[in-house]
Amino acid sequence: MSPEILPQQSIHESISTISSTTNTNESNLRLESTLQELPSWQVHIEIECPGNDLVTLFKQEPLLLGIILNNNQEYVGMISRRKFFEYMSYPYSLALFSTKPIKILYKFFQTEILAISEDTSIVKATEITLQRPPQIAYEPILIKTTCGKYKLVDFHQLLLAYSQIHVLTLVQLQQVEEQSRVAKAGFRDLQENYTRLIQNEKMAALGQLVAGIAHEINNPVNFIAGNLVHAIEYSQNLLNIIRLYQQSYPEPETEIKTAIAQIELDFLTTDLPRLLTSMQVGTKRIEQIILSLRNFSRLDESEKKLVDIHEGIDSTLIILQSRLQNNQSVNINIIKEYGDLPQVECYAGLLNQVFMNILVNAIDAIEESFVTCTERSRSISHTLREGEAPTSLVRDKGKICIQTQLTDDNQVIIRISDNGPGIPESLQKQLFDPFFTTKPVGKGTGLGLSISYQIVVEKHGGHLQCISTFGKGTEFIIEIPIHLNSELV
Repeated sequence: MSPEILPQQSIHESISTISSTTNTNESNLRLESTLQELPSWQVHIEIECPGNDLVTLFKQEPLLLGIILNNNQEYVGMISRRKFFEYMSYPYSLALFSTKPIKILYKFFQTEILAISEDTSIVKATEITLQRPPQIAYEPILIKTTCGKYKLVDFHQLLLAYSQIHVLTLVQLQQVEEQSRVAKAGFRDLQENYTRLIQNEKMAALGQLVAGIAHEINNPVNFIAGNLVHAIEYSQNLLNIIRLYQQSYPEPETEIKTAIAQIELDFLTTDLPRLLTSMQVGTKRIEQIILSLRNFSRLDESEKKLVDIHEGIDSTLIILQSRLQNNQSVNINIIKEYGDLPQVECYAGLLNQVFMNILVNAIDAIEESFVTCTERSRSISHTLREGEAPTSLVRDKGKICIQTQLTDDNQVIIRISDNGPGIPESLQKQLFDPFFTTKPVGKGTGLGLSISYQIVVEKHGGHLQCISTFGKGTEFIIEIPIHLNSELV
């Protein structure tokens, strides 16, 4: 029987078709490309043919990888060019097998052949092929088609396709990384816009609320303050009349003496002026707080103005006064070192919010440090042996220092430092990230410093920096220009 070459055409014509397909496939490879996209050989021969027919076929086509063996057109096995000529190089092999059927020669091969489905991906097929034993590592790859036929693919062609897919994978990875970078940047912008939107709504509502409260409180306070002046005058007149009665009638009736003793007239005449004066001082204090609330309620103002930075800081401190003094855990001293500053063009309400956020964080840090120190003191005290004198474990008093100065290049610098526990270096890079907080759940939102950074950097074209040494304290440095850039909004 003569050898059969599929498709039914000459070997030369078959090679021309394969070469054309090879160029097309190489340029159209995809990550999911399969073995059926690679060029292949489909040369079949019946095993009853003499061995000389194999020699003829291999000599006619130097690039032929191997020949598929059939028995009555049913697949039996495969003989590769390398294995065939290896056996034919043995002494007397050519003379022994050239005239005998191919099936006798094939029995001496005893080679395990792995058939791979043509719908297997090139990447997977390469992985499977590379796991073959070393002695057959470079053998052609036997491919089984979906219709049950067999064909051969060059191992080197598979590696070439795999390398091209590898390059495509790297290109796509770079594209994915770029898309991821763009997506992250977009998410960051979205997160910042969302944070800014929350802040704007929150500050607008807070500004209206504070201004409304200040207005509502101001009316009754003005009424009290105005009437206290007259109350002090009237009470003084009444006390003068009582004093004149005592001088004119040093010995009053028994009933009057009893009434004087019951109301403790001497104490009343001494304490009533003090009481009214104290009420007047308290009223002035309320008026001062109302003024500070009005200044602080500039939060919702959208226009830039010339303002006194020190006035904004002082207004914020007055609002926080209840947390600075008469605190059950620790009293905090405020040290002001104000420089000579001109009026600054800025968004006053927004800057007040920056001062508020930083000062609240400083107060929280000092209180946390005091609580930690107190718990440590109690722990050490419990471990003292009987008869020992307790060690002094008094913590330094809470302290917040506020410094302002004007630089030669017309930049205003505000430094707010505390003697709290400080911030670990590992956390300092995340301080200005939205929603990052070191406070317990429910106490911090993670928006304060992020919003402060946006206000200082984006809204005023300045710089906001944090310098902290763990265990020693933290300092925030705000730097803004005296005059805003016209491009800033």
